[in-house]
Amino acid sequence: MENKKKYQDIFIESLSIDAASFNEDIKYNEIPEWDSIGHMTLVSGLEEGFKISMETDDIVDFSSYKKGIEILEKYKINF
Repeated sequence: MENKKKYQDIFIESLSIDAASFNEDIKYNEIPEWDSIGHMTLVSGLEEGFKISMETDDIVDFSSYKKGIEILEKYKINF
């Protein structure tokens, strides 16, 4: 599976977002589903899906869909 599609699928599944209303401008705390609990669920899903272990600073900095791509590229995940 292409990494961008996989990333988007993990986002939708982890946060229980309707796929039809998903967009790449999503940001932390801008939707009710992406609160602190949703954030940890998302991080867990990404770590499991991409077989990585994110550093604490990266978890804290993970503030939007687009920022997440930048962070995951540090872990050698290409989009």
